[in-house]
Amino acid sequence: MKLCFYFVLLNAAAASAAIEKRIMGSESCKSNRQYHVQIKSTQGGKSCGGALLNARWVITASHCAEQEVKLKFALNLKWYKKLKKITVTKNEQTIPIKQQFTFKDEQGKAHDIMLIKLSKDVPPQIPTISYDKTGCTRPEKHAIVEIGGMGPKKAGGKPVNKVTCATTQISECGENDKPNSNYNSDESRVMCGFKPGVESCFGDAGSAVEYEGKLHGLIVSQPVDNCAKHVVMLDICHYIEWMEKTMKENS
Repeated sequence: MKLCFYFVLLNAAAASAAIEKRIMGSESCKSNRQYHVQIKSTQGGKSCGGALLNARWVITASHCAEQEVKLKFALNLKWYKKLKKITVTKNEQTIPIKQQFTFKDEQGKAHDIMLIKLSKDVPPQIPTISYDKTGCTRPEKHAIVEIGGMGPKKAGGKPVNKVTCATTQISECGENDKPNSNYNSDESRVMCGFKPGVESCFGDAGSAVEYEGKLHGLIVSQPVDNCAKHVVMLDICHYIEWMEKTMKENS
């Protein structure tokens, strides 16, 4: 993700070297986030992340789709890309809106969380991310969570072609730290993260929030021209029952 890294240091030379080091690859995911999915609208204008839950389902933020989208898999799986039997088309799928499922509450208000049903199973070599189906609890305040994405290196830039990672700390949400007004913004379902130098940018929304090795949330910040210093996330613990039911009823 951009994970925009801005530092104010007294020594200008040291600052330049530190910034270059952080932006130029020291935050590579290495072998992590192999479940990451890139999501782009076929008509342009939307670029997001998602997480592969199993061979047939992806979870992301609702605002990342709601129209025909193209999904790319195995973006951080270097050894997999080298297999001669694997073609690019096996790592990509175009998904129509009828295979996209947004959560709606009892009042009919949409929440910024979506399940996408793939048209065919992805190859079994591509890793998935697990989540607590029972006993799921949100990370406590000050807990360190892992985030990642393919946002640009700087505000206003274009999303990058590799997945990058960082950590942030669960913190209090500000008055304006909430999902887009098109979606429910119940405070009990929203989490925020803040860590100096770590921000989310255009292209990072929909990406997984990982805590203790499992999926616990989704980035729903959706900045366009600027990057978000406070990363707004949706806590998936409130949606587990819906996730399980949706995947079962539409298998």
